Amino acid sequence: MHRYFPHTAEDEAQMLGVVGADRVEDLFASIPADCRHEGALPLTAMTEWELTAQAEALAASMPAAGSAWIGAGSYQHYIPAVVPALAGRSEFYTAYTPYQPEISQGTLQGIFEFQTLIARLLGMEVANASMYDGATALAEGALMACRLTKRSAVAVSQALHPHYRTVLDTYCNANGIEVRDLTMTEEGGTSLEHLKDDAELAALIVQSPNVFGVVEHLAEQAEWIHARKGLLITGFTEAMAYGLLATPGSQGADIVCGEGQSFGLSQAFGGPYLGLMATRKAFVRNLPGRLVGQTVDNKGKRAFVLTLSTREQHIRREKAVSNICSNAGLCAMTCAMYLASMGGTGLRHMAQLNRDKAEYLKVGLAKLGFRPVYSGQTFNEFVMAAPAGFDAKWKRLLEEKKIMFGMDLSKWYPLADSYLFCVTETRSRADIDAILKEIA
Repeated sequence: MHRYFPHTAEDEAQMLGVVGADRVEDLFASIPADCRHEGALPLTAMTEWELTAQAEALAASMPAAGSAWIGAGSYQHYIPAVVPALAGRSEFYTAYTPYQPEISQGTLQGIFEFQTLIARLLGMEVANASMYDGATALAEGALMACRLTKRSAVAVSQALHPHYRTVLDTYCNANGIEVRDLTMTEEGGTSLEHLKDDAELAALIVQSPNVFGVVEHLAEQAEWIHARKGLLITGFTEAMAYGLLATPGSQGADIVCGEGQSFGLSQAFGGPYLGLMATRKAFVRNLPGRLVGQTVDNKGKRAFVLTLSTREQHIRREKAVSNICSNAGLCAMTCAMYLASMGGTGLRHMAQLNRDKAEYLKVGLAKLGFRPVYSGQTFNEFVMAAPAGFDAKWKRLLEEKKIMFGMDLSKWYPLADSYLFCVTETRSRADIDAILKEIA
């Protein structure tokens, strides 16, 4: 037995027998031989100074990042300096909700404020202490709806972000939940025209603004599903939109799930992200994850506690509604700091800048021969069909200037020569004019 491995040869043989393999190497048979490294890694011992120098040399060899105008689930927003300064303090700098939480009153109060801010932003009665990311939050919302209604099917908009749909399918397939597709309208929204009444339909799942940037008619969708005793689940990838749009709660949403990256989290190779989840008070016992509550201690002083923690690490597994473990605690704290520093007026102003600048780019592209693919209202991203010759210009911008101007949607949808464009407050009018000049 290896000094660092707890398994004996007999243990390994027993485990291999269970999975039907003769030796450990058989577990990696699907990996091509030329992709494997045999033997020890070619690493030499280094001093800290030498290791730092090598890491800096590797970093310097990377091409400089260009500008991105693509959105689609990851957004470049300005982060006030106060946010990372506060989030980086040692009192907050951990991903964990403490295992003896009541000792850490400051952390619990921060999460409590986060829950309050998110509930207000989305127009819901209660929000949890965060999920892993927007996709897993949405998938947990589907499971929650099926538990509440005791039904086993959900209907999903085709305008849901494809990455979210993949995660949703994984969760639903593993839990015996049928996933049905909803068609789209000419506006780029979700159509209920061909959806039949079904006693097994637990929820409609709609993203707004959707993957094409179109704002959905949530009130109409809520009325339809509520008439059939089901629930409306609304998702989002761009939380900034709700600094300007009517809240999902005010339009009849029952469960709201989405991504909080826009609120103080930088773009860094796909993370870290932050799942937001809110619902009605009547559904709180089916809300996954943690919930921080406010009470008074035995001396009559205000105190914060973990309450209604429905995760399996806190209660009996058969009673739990989620197995979420180390949730995005630090990201949630950062989000709360961002929202508190912006304030309601500041957030609305920021959201208005996003929409105004997106409209300015949309008008400029139309003058160059681009055509809107969908007629629905948009926030800060939209889809346009490109004129002949744009593909070559798009590749030139990417290769020569590292500018990702629009995302080709043909890899996700049958939309040839159609691109998704995104503009946030970080782009000035001069930036927009310059990029339009580049492709003219």
